[in-house]
Amino acid sequence: MCGICGIVGAVDRTTLTAMTDTMHHRGPDGGGVVCFEAGSGRPAVGLGHRRLSIIDPTPRGAQPMTLGDGRYWITFNGEIYNYRELRAPLERAGMPFVTGTDTEVLLALYATAGERMLEQINGIFAFAIWDREHGRLFMARDRMGVKPLYWTRQDGSLLFASEVKALLEAMPPPELARDRVADYLTHLWVPEPDTLFDGIFMLAPGHCATFDGDRLDIRRYWDMEFGEEERSEQEWIELVRSGLDEAVERQLVSDVPLGAFLSGGVDSGAVVATMQAKQGGATTYTIGMRAEDLAHDIIPDDLRYARLLAERLGIENHERVLESDIVELLPRLIWHMDVPVGDPALISSYLVCRAAGERLTVILSGMGADELFAGYPRHVAARIGRIADGLPRAVRRAAVQAFGDRLTIGPPGRLRAPRRNLVKLLRGFDQEPLERYLVHSTSYIAAELEQLLTPELAPRASHVLDCHRAHAERVSGANWLNQLLYVDLKTYLPSMCLSYTDKTSMAASTEVRVPLLDDEFVALAARVPASLKLNGWTRKYVLKRSAESLLPHEVIWRRKSGFGAPIRAWLVGDLSPMVDDLLSEEVLAERGLVRPAEVRKMIEDNRNGRADNALRIWALLTLELWQRQFLDGGAGSAARPLQAEPTVAIA
Repeated sequence: MCGICGIVGAVDRTTLTAMTDTMHHRGPDGGGVVCFEAGSGRPAVGLGHRRLSIIDPTPRGAQPMTLGDGRYWITFNGEIYNYRELRAPLERAGMPFVTGTDTEVLLALYATAGERMLEQINGIFAFAIWDREHGRLFMARDRMGVKPLYWTRQDGSLLFASEVKALLEAMPPPELARDRVADYLTHLWVPEPDTLFDGIFMLAPGHCATFDGDRLDIRRYWDMEFGEEERSEQEWIELVRSGLDEAVERQLVSDVPLGAFLSGGVDSGAVVATMQAKQGGATTYTIGMRAEDLAHDIIPDDLRYARLLAERLGIENHERVLESDIVELLPRLIWHMDVPVGDPALISSYLVCRAAGERLTVILSGMGADELFAGYPRHVAARIGRIADGLPRAVRRAAVQAFGDRLTIGPPGRLRAPRRNLVKLLRGFDQEPLERYLVHSTSYIAAELEQLLTPELAPRASHVLDCHRAHAERVSGANWLNQLLYVDLKTYLPSMCLSYTDKTSMAASTEVRVPLLDDEFVALAARVPASLKLNGWTRKYVLKRSAESLLPHEVIWRRKSGFGAPIRAWLVGDLSPMVDDLLSEEVLAERGLVRPAEVRKMIEDNRNGRADNALRIWALLTLELWQRQFLDGGAGSAARPLQAEPTVAIA
């Protein structure tokens, strides 16, 4: 992967170089900038690039890149998996190529087909192409949102980059988008295209844009379309298996060392088993937790299942046990994230990427299966809720009132996870189906959020689900389960999961690929009947059945283990002093975003076991650290992390 940036309008080469250098971690193998002066009604433009060499790592692959006549110039972050197939007809038509890169193919496609080229490519990408003849910039982001692209307007100029910190090099001191704080606290992230930076936005997944120096035109070029096909269950099992096989094969293209994550679950296991069969071997990495940390948490350990898989598949698996100095590591990762994401999984993601980076440059992940095939507990909760809809709403409301305040997560132990899920299930029990699902997916209901926020921000509490409702409305004619999956694919997946995966992998100068989000495999999943995704109470049913020829039974049908970190142990241990300091009543009162007394009660209830507020506290802690990093330091502060890279012990 790489880091890209650019300016259309008021271009200063020194500023553009600073923007590019800020993303050195995204591309330590090389960098470059190119600038063009304004003239003949065309604006000035500057393009910047940092390179992580994956395909054709020779100097020929350096960017920004142009074709022979110099009309089109590109800065590109990503991988085009079918670039060899796309290159062949171009060569037959007489198009000369001087590199072996997918970048040159991408540029040649645009030169011959224009925007229609987006219909042909299968990959993960964010890129910008400058047309010198027409004075027009074209930008695009991949269908699922694997690669990020931020933009802003400044005094008539357009600025874009892979990371916000690059934009900040060319901007006045940033300000908080106060009207989006409620969204962040509710979801642990801000739904795209917005961010917590006032005036800075993301190009949404499946969207492209053109800019002529005056008008920015953003449009959707792709959307998920469900069309269930009638086939036998066995046919679907075979189609999913062959679809995964083809997706993994496409994504094995690399001129540098390639391996995979191995979590011990069906998703990563199926990817690794397929990879191993095609290559005759695989190098994998697993991250586990200490027993004392897991005693406080609700996530099971992956190590036992990863060891079983490694032994059965005969692969080289490297285990790392998380023993980080979280007090030093968290501020550093918030700097890398740019926009705050309140999910502790980013800690584990970074550490396993950094460990894998000692040997690998490209890493395959099993991410995406839960959103395509209904793999989360909330999908089962949605089915339970639909059954409960047979009860009068008054009865359901009475159940919430009778038991809502009595249930607690209880002390650490095996019952904490099911009790937590029961609490979440009860929270939305009296709501309509879509609202109930959204409640299960959030950290607060509207009344709780209104109580937490200051009077200035509280009115936003009733609107934090508006974007989710709008997404659901787009597919209102689809099966109820597919509607929920569509919402996840448009919000939770890109705004949180793919966001922290990109930033943490790039922080370790590694590339993470997601075969289960391969364009063709996604299209296949859209045709699978919903009844084979959530079959009774069995999540990811057809995917699990398709993996039966690859993986041990006990791995396929094990209890789901979410990817995360032991924050419940950290919050009552190493992070406890930081929580008391950064979330003190004085600090919170000065920020003026939340009511200090409510936060203090939240912390106390979490410590004594009356409620599981771990994610809520983590989100508030992340928000405060983010404000100190990006908002309090003035111009240029984003270029410097709060603390130097810590020493992290990984046993």
